Amino acid sequence: MNSYGNIDSRIPVDPLAELWDYVEPAKTAAGSAHAGPISTAVSAPTSSGAPLLPLHGNMWRTEELLSQGLSKRCINEHLRSGSLVRARTGVMVRGSFWNGLADDGRERAQLAAYSRRTLPASADGLTFSHTSAARLHRLYLWKVDQLIHVTIPYHAARGSHAADVRAHSGLILPGQRIEIDGLPVTTLDRTVVDSALVLNYRQALILLDHALRRGCGHEWLESECAGLAGVRGVAAFRRALAFSNPLSESPGETLTRDAIAKLGFPEPVLQFRVQTTRGANRFDFAWPHLGAALEFDGKAKYFDYMPTAQVIFEERQREKLLTEQGWRILRIDWKDLFDERGLKVRLLRLLRG
Repeated sequence: MNSYGNIDSRIPVDPLAELWDYVEPAKTAAGSAHAGPISTAVSAPTSSGAPLLPLHGNMWRTEELLSQGLSKRCINEHLRSGSLVRARTGVMVRGSFWNGLADDGRERAQLAAYSRRTLPASADGLTFSHTSAARLHRLYLWKVDQLIHVTIPYHAARGSHAADVRAHSGLILPGQRIEIDGLPVTTLDRTVVDSALVLNYRQALILLDHALRRGCGHEWLESECAGLAGVRGVAAFRRALAFSNPLSESPGETLTRDAIAKLGFPEPVLQFRVQTTRGANRFDFAWPHLGAALEFDGKAKYFDYMPTAQVIFEERQREKLLTEQGWRILRIDWKDLFDERGLKVRLLRLLRG
């Protein structure tokens, strides 16, 4: 789902690119605060005489590299070798840093690259918002496009932003703007409202579940939603908010909960705790009066914390104890969520015993 795996083949055209064709050395330090410090030291030349990359920092504008002794030819050599990756027109990232990032980290690096190109030349007030702000807040997003959303306090002229940038005209109050990773971004509450208005129902539901778990107030969101009558996207927002629940701990659990309701099954108890001789166990979904439980097996569940074999062994041991207590347990994964007929049959068998 991530389009950044091969970013060199699809670099957005940046209307500001000409601005950076030449920058006087005295001005090159401006705007460097948004992606970490840039060292003025350059490591020793290679055997071919081409300087290596700066010792410190991981992201540079082209003119910053030129000012530190790297020629355009040398920069191109680094790009070909992979020691540099072009994150955006005129912005390079250290290859080892880029390759060590997960998908969500690369998405945030893309935002930092845009900031590094744009903020030094933009008017005051440009703030990352909507789903771009959600990425910086580390909120769960599911199948959301990679557009860069910014909010500006003036009307954006046609063609004044790159093709992959959506500029929203609007006023952001001082209390609605913070910094994350050195980037200007809307606060969590403002981000959730803005994002929910541009997402479909299931996307908004995943975002809202996570935001509520992160501390957004349900009543406050209801109040904001009520004041948006007639605004585009508010119907999906209102529907998702009504069904949102902070007890869902992952996008997969959120979509499973939605599927259970959509298929007309009784509402389960979320995160239901059961005591065993080896300690407490927690079911993602349970129907205690029926002795039935459902577990969503997402990849992260088995790969995040311990070696996979150990996690699976411990899971099976707990499951054995629970079945001995009379519990019937159904396990599903991502593919099951998109096979409604098959999921319905399996849930019927589970709940009917």
